[in-house]
Amino acid sequence: MSLTALEEIGEPFETRLIAFKAGEHRRPDYLAVNPAGKVPALDTGRGVVTQSGSILLYLARAHPDARLLPLTGDPLGEAAAVSALFRLSSDLHPLVTRFVLPGMMLQSDEAAPQVRAKAEELLIQQLQSIAAQLAQQRWMLGPDWSIVDTYLAWIWFRITGAGFDAAAFPEIAEMTGRANERAAAKRALEHEARAQQDLKQRGLAFTPPQVTTQKS
Repeated sequence: MSLTALEEIGEPFETRLIAFKAGEHRRPDYLAVNPAGKVPALDTGRGVVTQSGSILLYLARAHPDARLLPLTGDPLGEAAAVSALFRLSSDLHPLVTRFVLPGMMLQSDEAAPQVRAKAEELLIQQLQSIAAQLAQQRWMLGPDWSIVDTYLAWIWFRITGAGFDAAAFPEIAEMTGRANERAAAKRALEHEARAQQDLKQRGLAFTPPQVTTQKS
């Protein structure tokens, strides 16, 4: 999401790949950037911003001409936009990890199918209202694209790539397709592809394990 936002802004930026399998997120030099050892982290030149939702909100405020979010100055309207952004970062994003990588939550893989099944159940609950909303309007926040749509597209890409039923929510699938057709999104995906190639060459590429959800 952050890469797409930066591409939408159109100003030069540099990226640094943090390889989790190599433990680079726990090295002192990166912990000095983000003590939580998480990605992404954005160095603004005046300070570091962490957490995806905060980074996107910062970029939207710092670069209003990019129209990443509809920040019009109306407190209630802006609150609605920020609420949608943080719903994705706080409610859905954690479920992505539990669905795609349930073993990360556990000391043993034995309970992984149950963790994944519960995450799937909660994802369906969350996505139902979003799909209903998209059945009534082109984008998450109305007639115009925002970075919220790109965030949802990222979530959709991650979970469907790990076996979530894409046919269950055609409205979200269609919106994701539109979002990914934007030129900035295509450039961001090129960044991602180069990063994955780098990891592969270093023997650090990560493939999510295949976990079968147990259903009665």
